[in-house]
Amino acid sequence: MNRQHSTLVLAVVAAIAIAAVTIVRGQADAPATHSTSQDAAAVSAVAYFAGGCFWCVEVDLEKVDGVIEVISGFMGGHVTDPTYQQVVRGDTGHREVVEVRYDPARVEYQALLDAFWRLHDPTDAGGSFVDRGFVYSSAIYVVDDEQRRLAEGSVAALEAAQKFDAPIATVIEDAGPFYAAEAYHQNYAANNSLRYRTYRAASGRDRFIAAHWDGDRTVYQLPEHLPSWFAQHPGDEALRAQLDDLAYRVTQRSATERAFSHPYDALYEPGIYVDVVSGEPLFSSADKFDSRTGWPSFTRPIDERYVTLYDDSSFFMNRTGIRSRYAHSHLGHVFEDGPAPTGQRWCINGAALRFVPLAEMEAQGYGGWVSAVTPEAADEAAR
Repeated sequence: MNRQHSTLVLAVVAAIAIAAVTIVRGQADAPATHSTSQDAAAVSAVAYFAGGCFWCVEVDLEKVDGVIEVISGFMGGHVTDPTYQQVVRGDTGHREVVEVRYDPARVEYQALLDAFWRLHDPTDAGGSFVDRGFVYSSAIYVVDDEQRRLAEGSVAALEAAQKFDAPIATVIEDAGPFYAAEAYHQNYAANNSLRYRTYRAASGRDRFIAAHWDGDRTVYQLPEHLPSWFAQHPGDEALRAQLDDLAYRVTQRSATERAFSHPYDALYEPGIYVDVVSGEPLFSSADKFDSRTGWPSFTRPIDERYVTLYDDSSFFMNRTGIRSRYAHSHLGHVFEDGPAPTGQRWCINGAALRFVPLAEMEAQGYGGWVSAVTPEAADEAAR
């Protein structure tokens, strides 16, 4: 069988499979009933996610250890107790959503977020795989401020990691009334195994998941000490207003300040150096040394979670450039000619930094880093 004919046959089979499942999904509505186990009755936390077809989302989230029950249903619309047929026609403003009942002593909300990202395409604003329209679009419905903080932080971490080629389209909204879908939608994969497997195989969901997540066990969350207000990168206009000309050119255009021109080169006061754009902590005075190069130099970053490295071949040189992880600010370069204990010289533009003295760290939200900065260590670094 030639490739062209094989492709045609597969396309026809997929179309028939999806059409057959669509017919099943549209069968007569019936009231939903749920058996409530003793564990489910004692549950103390809920979460709500929309990731396209709720059959698939339900199955994948049920696999998370600590999840007690997952119920398929609807949220976000303006009609009370809608039917499936009303929702999929787009008459009600609802999305297909799952309610996740979980034991917070066994699984944290962050783990549910990590599972949610891994079960769909969060960059698709127009639906989910073969299911198109607002009903199938990606959303996280939060029940309190803590869930919102974690959800927003997780989105920011994904964006910063540039995990996908397109921006995250998932919206974060306050949870409203949740309406369970009809009985035949609950536990659909278990009760209609063949039809479910046929639909899922034809949808493209698993191919996408394998292509983007195979082997990736990263927890996508903002580090604890990143200021909570830094959830998105400011636009260029805002940066020009926030920064002076040199800081803008260094951080956004990868310029280099003149040697011996910045006062941070000779500064050995105890404290930390943070990104001038985002405030994310970058270097400690305890790791600063006099490299005699004319730029502030450090043996290491305060935490490798806050920096990324890249190949810089500008000016006919091969160097390792440094950027802050969340603001993507250009900071400088790292060289393998530094002192012990690392043998590295993190050569940084002072214009890319803001210094926070030890005495002000607690008040400015950097109390978690005080243990990394002591007057004794700073004095030793200056000698």
